[in-house]
Amino acid sequence: MMAEMDFSSPEIAEFTVMENVLHYELFFEAIFQLTCVSAIIISISKSFESRTDSFEPQTSETVKKPKAIASQISKKLKKESRKK
Repeated sequence: MMAEMDFSSPEIAEFTVMENVLHYELFFEAIFQLTCVSAIIISISKSFESRTDSFEPQTSETVKKPKAIASQISKKLKKESRKK
């Protein structure tokens, strides 16, 4: 009355070429996504650091330089227009 039991391993079909391609493609896509996310995080942190550096108080010399240059340009333009 003892029933015979089959303990042999079941047959497992081997992966086809297309299944292998899809399998490895998922790994490469995951690595690519992690690379992109890390690049975004690094670029955001660097831009944040540069913004905090630009908030340093400016000296009076750096503020006056653009005005001086603008006044020189306007004087040159006036002189040129007078000559004509």
